[in-house]
Amino acid sequence: MLNVIFDNLGEYKKYAVLSPFFVLLEVLMNASIPFFMTKIIDQGILINSSDNIIKYGIILLIVAGISLATGIISGYLATKASSGLAKNMRASMFDRITDFSFENMNHFKSGSLITRMTTDVQTVQMAFQMTIRMAIRSPLTLIFCFVMSFRLSKDLAPTFVIIIPLISIGMGLIIKGAYPIFEKVFRITDKLNTNVSENLSAIRVVKSFVKEDKEIEKFNNISNDLQNNYIKAAKLLAFSNPLMNFSTYLMTILIAWLGAHFIVNGTMTTGALTGLVTYAIQIQISLMMLSMILVQITIARNSIRRINEVIA
Repeated sequence: MLNVIFDNLGEYKKYAVLSPFFVLLEVLMNASIPFFMTKIIDQGILINSSDNIIKYGIILLIVAGISLATGIISGYLATKASSGLAKNMRASMFDRITDFSFENMNHFKSGSLITRMTTDVQTVQMAFQMTIRMAIRSPLTLIFCFVMSFRLSKDLAPTFVIIIPLISIGMGLIIKGAYPIFEKVFRITDKLNTNVSENLSAIRVVKSFVKEDKEIEKFNNISNDLQNNYIKAAKLLAFSNPLMNFSTYLMTILIAWLGAHFIVNGTMTTGALTGLVTYAIQIQISLMMLSMILVQITIARNSIRRINEVIA
């Protein structure tokens, strides 16, 4: 099914390739910012050295500027590639639909085709944009933050590993519960669009036989079913925020508590502790982004299958 994406990227492949390169530069810059902040505290503020504060401050500004520029460029390229993919997908589907046989026209309801060309394509577009940007950024951020945290403190950095199983298990359960609900949502959306399309094309017949109330009731039932399933999915996905917040605060408390003991013993500096707390937050954010991407890819997998059914 991934062939559908590669075949429809067309002239936008270069944007899809360039975006991860700028993401790599952005991650490198982001991972180095807490390190230079540590230098400002330890080699500038604590020893009252104005020269070191200015030197590392200038380096920090340059690094932050490069991070901002590469982030903007990678975002632009990812948007360009994903919107181009969506455009080509819609064009491929429309061309295929115009060549449909009568058997195919009977197989695919008009409402289902509308959903596939709009909602499904938009879902794939969003997932693809997140994949070539955030799905690459999150693992790289994890790796670089771990490496940099070990440079600051080999004793305290391993505590980051404790929180990963907690987040992985929690997000795994959320995704497992949400996927079947979203599969059902797409089927109900097909049904809703088909119902509206049939009513619009046969409105004269509906009015002639005074069936407006029956059709309104039918529409309301489908709409309510769609709403209830969206609420179920939203309730499940809402657990991700408390899970991430709990993980972040737990990690911060652990680092602060253990770090305070290391500072008292003289095996760690205040700047190193500040840098580790920042890296802990960056790791939590990257894990949260990764979980969001997994949810989006899980939803998009079903959409790609539905799009492929039309194009194939």
